[in-house]
Amino acid sequence: MVNENEEQILKALHQDLAKPKFEAILSELVILTNELHYAISNLRSWMQPEYVSKSLATRFDDCFVQREPLGVVLIIAPWNYPLQLLLLPLVGAIAAGNCAVIKPSEISLATENLMAELIPRYLSQDCYAVVRGGPEETKALLENRFDHIFYTGSQSVARSILQAASVHLTPVTLELGGKCPGFIYGHVNIVAAARRLVWAKFFNAGQSCVAPDYLLCTRATQDTLVPALRQALEDFYGTNPQTCPDLSRIVSPRHWTRLMNLLGRSKGKVVVGGESNEEDKYIAPTVLVDVTEDDALMEEEIFGPILPIITVESLEKGIEFINCREKPLALYVFSDESSVINMVLEKTSSGGFVSNDGIIHMSLPGLPFGGVGGSGWGSYHGRWGFETFSHRKACMLRGWALERLNGLRYPPYRDDKLGWLRWTCVIDSN
Repeated sequence: MVNENEEQILKALHQDLAKPKFEAILSELVILTNELHYAISNLRSWMQPEYVSKSLATRFDDCFVQREPLGVVLIIAPWNYPLQLLLLPLVGAIAAGNCAVIKPSEISLATENLMAELIPRYLSQDCYAVVRGGPEETKALLENRFDHIFYTGSQSVARSILQAASVHLTPVTLELGGKCPGFIYGHVNIVAAARRLVWAKFFNAGQSCVAPDYLLCTRATQDTLVPALRQALEDFYGTNPQTCPDLSRIVSPRHWTRLMNLLGRSKGKVVVGGESNEEDKYIAPTVLVDVTEDDALMEEEIFGPILPIITVESLEKGIEFINCREKPLALYVFSDESSVINMVLEKTSSGGFVSNDGIIHMSLPGLPFGGVGGSGWGSYHGRWGFETFSHRKACMLRGWALERLNGLRYPPYRDDKLGWLRWTCVIDSN
């Protein structure tokens, strides 16, 4: 489906978000086809029974974990990566043997229309259904009983998903987001760090749940970082980014207005960018300094091309700043010093962790992708997606041997029987 309809897919993504072809192929098509190839190559091994350690009492039994499908699952996708975040969890659901109801985002309308057209042509309509519509249709959909709900989106909508799921005690996976920190500390290649930060932050116009939401650094680092960020932005998008074909647009007028309101309420100082055009849904890549922790830009996930910089006095203060907030979906540390990287890694908790780069970890199917705490429940990608959509059944296959030994557990109970049973129940760890 993806290979045969690549041009239509790219056209829809550009219509929804003005996604450059380069970014669309990299983040929507390549990551999806890699996931497919990885699942096909490894599915046989994932499906094998997983044998477990046994005790003397169970030595002659077959004791293993068997994966089986959950049943019918619901996948609700967001608008920012409307193909990848719809179909990538579907790969895990299909690999695990489930049927699925798939709900694309109505905000990315062109992609929603295309998926509603293509999926029934390539997948059995008896097993896979596409449901279109907005909040009311989603609310009605959630009144049905599913065996699992997989939701990617905002925390506010996630609460509604949980309430609906609780009626039927349906398990859920929540891929949310939050404010992902970038932390620059110690000796660092400031030019390379600036280029990687700019790419990670302004990819898809900052509309990525794993984009660096804000930066922490010392004031001395900020003084050298800002010129490097300015130069990187000029190298990437030119002196007039609005005319650059490599910069996406904000998805809708409502989202553009939300971002401009945040920017207008901020007490920070704009040192790069700040320009905007409502008709074009354009906001220039923007960097602010002198941002405080109670600034408007720190109240919620920005989810746009606005990057506030907050200064901290030390490594410990930076870690304290991160730990005083919700656990992020991803955390990015930039430093040449392994001691700095390891300290942040050990002293913080986040869904993912990357040193000296940003967002690149989500491209590797061997790594689980998901949040922790307020940034999400559960994970997927690769085997982790297969496990999310599988029930792990505990199996013990017994025969009729050793009935005399089994007699130790039958009444009448005696202390000598209990002593023998305690010995036979010790797990053989070899």
